[in-house]
Amino acid sequence: MSRSTRQEPTGQDESFSPEPTDKILTVPNVISMFRLVSIPVIAVLVAQNHLFAGLVLLAVSAMSDGVDGYIARRYNQVTKLGQILDPIADRLLIFFSILALASIGIMPWWVLAAVVLRELVLGIQVLRLASYGYGPLPVHFVGKAGTAVLMITVPVYIVSALGESTLFTVLHDLGDAGAIWGCVLYWVAGIIYLWQGTHVIHDEKAAGTRAGAAR
Repeated sequence: MSRSTRQEPTGQDESFSPEPTDKILTVPNVISMFRLVSIPVIAVLVAQNHLFAGLVLLAVSAMSDGVDGYIARRYNQVTKLGQILDPIADRLLIFFSILALASIGIMPWWVLAAVVLRELVLGIQVLRLASYGYGPLPVHFVGKAGTAVLMITVPVYIVSALGESTLFTVLHDLGDAGAIWGCVLYWVAGIIYLWQGTHVIHDEKAAGTRAGAAR
């Protein structure tokens, strides 16, 4: 039987979030699917130097993220599928946007390497937790902050490539700063998740040992 993790990260308040349902066809889920479909389109537009068009579609996609969350909470349409689609869409948007920007020399490749390595490490942890019947850990606010900074950094880089004046140079420098801080927060959150997951697995092993000794 699948279990959700019992440990709530510090600073996470879920008291105003409705209980998720098993519904599939809801307005928020349709919006989330739109975001998923828009991601490769954004990446292709940016990689082909159609930066303004990519920026517009990125802005629409980013706004849809807030809209689907509001609708889900306001009209009690929070679903288990939506809770899966939303973080996946965020991660894919970050990954493909950074890949596209790095491929045309606007964003450093090390940003992509840092993001991919963190996701690989946490992916291994998710598999370990799943072997004990646990789902992914609840999202920590540091992880949300890191994701937000990286998602803001992407359009800053895109705008910085639209011109060559001092203003655009400053924007590129701000993009570099955002990439550094975003990756730092991303990895700090990753370390927190690893620490939490290690304790969950340790407690599970200890409970199994006690149960075995009691037989």
